[in-house]
Parts: sequence; C-alpha cells; structure tokens
Amino acid sequence: MACKRKTYLIKVAAILMAPLLLGFMGTDDPYDIAALRRIYQKSADQWPKADIDSGIRYKELGVLPAAPIQANDPKYKALIDLGKRLFFDPRLSASNQISCSSCHDPDMHWTDGRIRAIGHNHRSGNRNTPGISFAWANELLFWDGRALSLEEQTMGSLSNPKEMNADLKSLPAKLQAIQAYQPYFRAAFQTDRPDIAQLVHAIATFERSIKTPRSAFDKFIQGDSAALSNEQVLGLHLFRTKARCINCHNGPLFSDQNFHNIGFSLYGEAKEDLGRYQVSHNPEDAGKFKTPSLRNVVRTGPWLHNGMFQDLRGLVNTYDRGMPHPKRKDHQLADPLFPETSVHLKPLHLSIREREALLAFLESISTLPYPVNRPEIPGLK
Repeated sequence: MACKRKTYLIKVAAILMAPLLLGFMGTDDPYDIAALRRIYQKSADQWPKADIDSGIRYKELGVLPAAPIQANDPKYKALIDLGKRLFFDPRLSASNQISCSSCHDPDMHWTDGRIRAIGHNHRSGNRNTPGISFAWANELLFWDGRALSLEEQTMGSLSNPKEMNADLKSLPAKLQAIQAYQPYFRAAFQTDRPDIAQLVHAIATFERSIKTPRSAFDKFIQGDSAALSNEQVLGLHLFRTKARCINCHNGPLFSDQNFHNIGFSLYGEAKEDLGRYQVSHNPEDAGKFKTPSLRNVVRTGPWLHNGMFQDLRGLVNTYDRGMPHPKRKDHQLADPLFPETSVHLKPLHLSIREREALLAFLESISTLPYPVNRPEIPGLK
C-alpha cells in the first residue's frame, strides 16, 4: 500500500508541476520563434507592423551608419590628430587635471560609468554623462538639447564651472605657449596661433571620426542569420511590437532625436530637473529629456539623465510598469510647469520571459568598445 501511495503522489505531483515545467521548457510558447526568425531575416519593409502611436516621428531600425569622417582620410588626418591630442589633454581645464576623456573614456564606450559626472574641484555635475560614440548624429546635444553642434557642445563643456572650468579667452594662449603643440597647429591650420573656434573644431572633428564595431543586430540584418539567438529574435520582435520601445527608440541609432518626459524630473524636490524647459522655456517641455541612443546600452550605465538606475533589469521592469506618472497635489492643480509623463508610456504586462528576451535583444545592439590608442600629449612627460 505504501508503495502504491508513493507512486500515486508522484503522479499527482507530476500533473501539478507539468504546466510550470512546460512553461520553463517553452513548449507552451505563444511565439513561433522559427516563423519570427524567417520574417526578420527578410528586408525591413517586410517585417511585422510596428506598434507606433499616432503623432510619433518614426524610422525603421537599421544598420549602424558609418562615422561621417574616416580617421584615415588624408583630408582630415592633421585635424583629427590635433583634435585627439586636445581631447586627451588635461591642460584644457583650469586645474590641468581634467580632459575631455576624463568623462568620455574610450574604454567605457566614451562614458564614465558614474551616476553623475565629476568635474572641477571634484564637484558633481547635475546629470549623467552621455556617450559620444554617435554624438555626430545628434540633431541637438546635451540631455536638454541646448547645443546645436559638436563645436558648441565642446565650448559648453570646456567653460562649465562644474566640468572643466576653462577660461575660453585665455585658453588659446595657454596652448600656444606649449612649443610641442606648434607642429600640430601648423599641420591642421597653417598657423602657430589657432583661436578657440579652431581648437574646438579640431576636437569636434576627432569626435566625428569615432568608430564603433558592428553589433550582432547589424550582422543579422545584413544577412548573418546566426548572429542573433532565438531569444534575441523574440526580443527584437517585442521591441517593435508589444514592448513599444520603438515609439521613441527608432531608426538606425535607436533614438527619435526627440524629447520626452518619462516621469523622473523629481518636480518640487531638491534634485528637480526640468530638462528641455530650461532651454526652450516652453511649459510643455517641463521634465522632457532627449531620447538617448540604445546602442551599447548594456555597457553604458548608469541610466537616465540623472543616472538613477544602476541595474538595467530594474529599468526594464519599471518601463514595463509604465514608468512613474506623478499626480498633482492640491497646490499644483493650476501649475503650468507640472511635468506630465508622456502618454506613450503605459503598463505593458510583459512576462518574465518577454522581459528577459528584451534584455537579450539590448545585448545584441551592444558591443565591446572599439580599441583606441591614447595619444602622446605634446609637452607632457
């Protein structure tokens, strides 16, 4: 009797555990991965229709574009060579201790890995450091879009008291006094005395030549059918459909180049940041920040404009819940600056498996850093 009872209990347990085991093994999978793989191996115009809200400026995902300036182009060689040395030179800062590369480290995909940047006199910046791998593709720069070009962005970072704190009026003379720089100035500008506009143009030209390796996703859509795993193919499909990521993260750079409020402006708190509004002064822009590229996202945390997420899975989980939608308090009912979270953000009800597939896809658009040799800095031993 004991033996029969034991056998019976084992059978009951097997029946009760079957749904869990089947779900774990994927045999009750609602997605036909083989069919999805066949579809996504076709040209993008034959992919399933993306889940796009009305009013969204949308471009289909695509292959990583080449840098606009090739580092080996003889037309730009001298300018890039000078710009690269300036980019890594700490003497561009007031303290002679901070270079552009202090916050934009090539070994970290041109970011710094910090929650917020650390600059002059070890002061903490207000925002997380954006990467510059694709800065040349941005229509507007900085999280709030206040710079219209890489040259303007460079000027802003050099002179910002919390960053390099340089005196732009005296900086050219400071560098002109370094004899070892003279050959590089002459090669780039045919003068020993470049002005500040020329110096920042050299840095910006170097940034326009920065290369990034092709990702697994790029290889896949260029015909390498084995470049993506089944989980990553599912993640690609979810990214474009149920997960709705593509509403903001679209195009070859996975960014719509627009500004959105995702609910983290911390309005009314000590670390309040109204983002785009501080530039446009349009109340509708309160709390909006530029959509960052998701390329290399797995390796460029912490995430968001204030670096508040140090775990990408936690960010995806928060995104799945629809992001925060703060409610107005009584004294804010008529406040024109109260930041309203984007209507495009809503609960998604993704399963654990779907969230893991999404994370796997984000891995497929991330690569190891492209190796960059740090240059010899003129006049520094």
